[in-house]
Amino acid sequence: MAVLLFHLRGVPEDEVQEVKELLEQNNIRFYETFPGNWGISTPALWLNDESQITKAKKLLYDYQQQRQTESKAEFQKLLAEGKNKTILDSFKEHPFRFILYFTLIFFVLYVSVRLVIDLGAFQASRA
Repeated sequence: MAVLLFHLRGVPEDEVQEVKELLEQNNIRFYETFPGNWGISTPALWLNDESQITKAKKLLYDYQQQRQTESKAEFQKLLAEGKNKTILDSFKEHPFRFILYFTLIFFVLYVSVRLVIDLGAFQASRA
């Protein structure tokens, strides 16, 4: 019976490719499912053979530890060089989108707080 190994939703394409190559190099048979036409299915990597799950999880854990270490080192390098992306950089790249998102966030917070305040005032007037 097939067993779920790795969810792919939100995973960068380069990581998906590297995980597939890792499994192939270690002779672990797997198949991939996709999100489907409406994006509601589970995109994931599944193992064909349940007996290989321990080996596959160990390989995946080691790979993710290595990737994490490399990502942290890259971030520290960018930070030391002053090239890391900041909020100000995001604003400079896409000012309209930044303002739109900020406005939407503010609106949602305003409506949420306003509803709670109005509900409290309504309850107080009924008492």
